[in-house]
Formats: sequence, structure tokens, C-alpha cells
Amino acid sequence: MNLRTLSLLAGSKWLVVWGLSAWIGIAQAALFEDNEARKAILDLRQRVEQSNAAIKSLTDENAQLRRALLDFQGQIDGLKAELSQSRGAQEQATRTQAELARAVSDFQIRQKDLAVGVEDRLRRFDPVKVTLDGLEFMAEPAEKRDYDAAMETFRKGDFATAQLALAAFVQRYRTSGYAASSLFWLGNAQYANKDYKESMANFQLMLKSAPTHPRAPEAMLAVSNVQIELKDLKGARKTMEELVKAYPASETAATARERLLRLR
Repeated sequence: MNLRTLSLLAGSKWLVVWGLSAWIGIAQAALFEDNEARKAILDLRQRVEQSNAAIKSLTDENAQLRRALLDFQGQIDGLKAELSQSRGAQEQATRTQAELARAVSDFQIRQKDLAVGVEDRLRRFDPVKVTLDGLEFMAEPAEKRDYDAAMETFRKGDFATAQLALAAFVQRYRTSGYAASSLFWLGNAQYANKDYKESMANFQLMLKSAPTHPRAPEAMLAVSNVQIELKDLKGARKTMEELVKAYPASETAATARERLLRLR
């Protein structure tokens, strides 16, 4: 082995030593960097875990908030429904109150109309003072109405209808203040209808029931007229003589005197 070879071997050893030193340095540097990386990774993982925990916490809080919001919205909807119902109830109450007010008003009007109607009906049943043939008496409204209707027919010359109406009146109101007058006019209607016997009967009934009636003298003269129609001149003269004797101061008595002179 020559010097050159030894020299080369010596150089190679130093080269190996240097290479080993360099590798060790690199390895140490790599190891240091790996620790730093592991530490960084652990730190990052910790931050990620913290972030995840924060996110989870926020998510939970968000869920709770959403539930709270939903519950609050439900409460709001409930309040709206209650408010709507309250408004509806208030509107219904207002309508009911208005309807009740109208009903009360209508009832009061009906009560007033009913009261007026009752008063009118009672008034129709209240006796009224009547003056007829110089006499005053009280008569029922229906009584007066029926008599006036019968006499209106008589005045129109409808003696057949008047006879029926007056006959019905006499039957219905036997104790009426109109009784004597109705008998008198019934007799006249029958006389006009040539129903002489019935006419005489009613004139005589009037004289018997009301001899002091203002139309009694006329009723006696009417009896004599019927007797003349029946050809009973003797009876007619007797009736007129009784008339002059019973009612000497009456105008009818003067008429009877004149007729007596003609019948002699």
C-alpha cells in the first residue's frame, strides 16, 4: 500500500465522518421539525376540537333559540287567534246589543200600539150619551151603530131592508133607550111595505111601553092610518079621539081633529 493509497483512505474516513455528522444533523433537524409538526398538529387538533365544541354549542343554542322562536311564534299566533276571537266576540256582542235594542224598541212600539188598540177597543165599548127625539140616554157604541145603520137604510127609502134591520134591533136591544123609537120606525117601515097588521102591533107596543114618549102622539095617529087602510073607520075615529084626549096640546092632536071632521 503506497502513500497515495493511504492518503486516499485517510481522506475517505474523514469523508465518512463528515457524512455521518451531516446525516446526524439532518436527522436531528428532521426530528426537531417532526416534533414541532406533531405539536402543531396537536395544537391544531385542539383548536379544531374547540371549534367543533363551539360550533356544537352554537348549534345547540341555535336549536334552542329556534325552539324558543317557534314557541314564541305559537304564542303570538295564539294571541292573534284570541284577539280575533275577542274582536269577533266584541262584534257579536255589539250586534247582539243592537239587535236587543231594536227588539226592545219594537216591543215598546208594539206595546204602545197594543195599548192604543186596547184603549180604542175599550172606548168602543164605553157607553156614549145619545140625544134622540128630545130624550137623553146612554147607549153602547154597538147599539148606536146598529140603530144609525138601520135608520140610514130607512132614510134611503129601502123600507124592506130597514124593516129587517129595525126588527133585528128591537129583538137584540129590548131595554135600549132606542127601544121606543125603533118600534116607531119599525111600524112605519112595515106600513110602507103594506104589512099593516104587524105595523099596528108595533105602534101599539110602543104606546104601551112608552106612553109619554115624544113620538107617542104620532104613533097613535099612525095606528088610525093603519085602521083606515084596513077599512076600520070606526076604529080609526076612536083612536083619533083618544089621541086628542091624551095629547091635546100636540100638533098631532090638531091633525087628528081635522081628520075627525072629514070622517063624520
